[in-house]
Amino acid sequence: MGLIDLGHEADPVLTRIVEEDKVKWWKKRNLRLLYLLLYPTCMGIEITSGFDSQMINGLQFIPKWNKYFGNTSSLVKGKVVWNVTGSLLGIISASYNLGAILAVPIVPWVAQKVGRRWSIFIGSCFQCVGAVLQCFSQNSGMYIVARMILGFGIVFCIVSGSAMLGELSYPKERPILTSMFNASWFVGSLIAAGIVVETAKIPSDWSWRLPSLLQACPSLVQIALVFFLPESPRYLISKDRREEAFDILCHYHAEGDRDSLFVKAEMVQIETTIKIELEASKLSWMDMVRTPGMRRRSFLAAAMGLYTQWSGNTLISFYLGSILVMIGYTDTYTKTMINLGNTAWSFVNGTAIAIISPRFKRRTMFLTGAVGMLGVYVAWLVAVRYAVKALDAGTTNKAAGIAVLFFIYFYSPWYNIGNNALAYTYMVEIFPYAERSRGIAIEQFFVRGAGFFTTFINPIGMGAAKWKFLFMYIAMICCEILTIYFFYPETQGRTLEELAFLFEDEATAERATMAVEKEIHQGGDGPVERVEEIGEKGPVVGHGEKV
Repeated sequence: MGLIDLGHEADPVLTRIVEEDKVKWWKKRNLRLLYLLLYPTCMGIEITSGFDSQMINGLQFIPKWNKYFGNTSSLVKGKVVWNVTGSLLGIISASYNLGAILAVPIVPWVAQKVGRRWSIFIGSCFQCVGAVLQCFSQNSGMYIVARMILGFGIVFCIVSGSAMLGELSYPKERPILTSMFNASWFVGSLIAAGIVVETAKIPSDWSWRLPSLLQACPSLVQIALVFFLPESPRYLISKDRREEAFDILCHYHAEGDRDSLFVKAEMVQIETTIKIELEASKLSWMDMVRTPGMRRRSFLAAAMGLYTQWSGNTLISFYLGSILVMIGYTDTYTKTMINLGNTAWSFVNGTAIAIISPRFKRRTMFLTGAVGMLGVYVAWLVAVRYAVKALDAGTTNKAAGIAVLFFIYFYSPWYNIGNNALAYTYMVEIFPYAERSRGIAIEQFFVRGAGFFTTFINPIGMGAAKWKFLFMYIAMICCEILTIYFFYPETQGRTLEELAFLFEDEATAERATMAVEKEIHQGGDGPVERVEEIGEKGPVVGHGEKV
């Protein structure tokens, strides 16, 4: 467990009640509708990020894009080949993250002021504007500004969308839904890879302008559907709109049963927890460092943000083309097909892992993924060294080149186990409601800051150090393993309110637990009947339509 106290969870009173619900979500009409709406509006938010990363990666294979923004050319096999310089390529790739960094200070205020739905709507509007400007850019400066606008908007959507998933979901499905949030990145990535393969055949600037415009599509879907979603009950309770919150919980968590014991207990738990949180919170950025518990949460958010970008993934996501050239793959079609294949493979294993990973302990999954990434990078380093050595000698080492491709493909399952599948699940779990938006915003600040740094530095580093540049990521993954082991607490198998006081004194957590127990044992028809209903295993719950 490490040398540091990793926190404690409250007594899982409500979790035990949830475990007694044996009715599957697809047999619950209202909950089924809620989840169908949550996918395009919240879970699908990362489709835009995945589309962006893969699009920038794919556009580097398109000669028209390189000629439009490039200022250097070389003669390869009798043909003039245009190239975007390393520094310009770096800032084009990194500008998305730079725009996101600028949005971080105001996003939590907007989310708390106008609610989760409006925050998603505002962010989606920014992304549509950015996509249009990106499509019709006349020079590299306009293109960079357009990408900054895209990045500015995505943070509004990510912070509120990931929080909305955790706050609207039925507790039993919450871990899987929040894990699927990041898995949608691969959906966008796969779509972008396929689009770029086809648009690369267009003999004009529309070969790169069309993918840039199509990046607005996921945001348009969110704009169209987000207000069909109910607002977060926790947001409504924080604004003294108790009846609206209760109606939403009854409708979706109890299929309209206003006498549901579970919903009454859930309502009491949320109300009590938010009241305790707001007693100690001033709803400002200073809350994030005011207490030892919040400082630990902020540290975890920062670490999570850094490691999701400094574990070597950005090297593959943005600069696969450069890596392939390094080991001898120069044909445009071959590179685009390798890229498409890797994207499809990442989508398949990323989606499967997002469904499976939340069923296991969080620390175990994070450690497993990090150790796997370290092994892959060490093996990749050895293989690429021999591939480059052969090319420098004027020959080719096909075995080494194939080994590099294997390890590039083999990397994604290990990354997806922790940093992809559990990133937002973990953020939603470790932060209480009052600070959840700011907590995820801190994580986003470090995600975008680390992403900006790596996407800008990667082409420069690879140009100067070649294959030796991989040593940097090996060192970072080693630091990641140590951080996970010593600092990451376990959060699996609890409701959000049971985790709200993970790093606070147990007396504070006990207040919320006692309120729930009081509702269970004394509410409704009376204490005697209620105790008989609960019995040893808990109350009978589960509202579903007959199938």
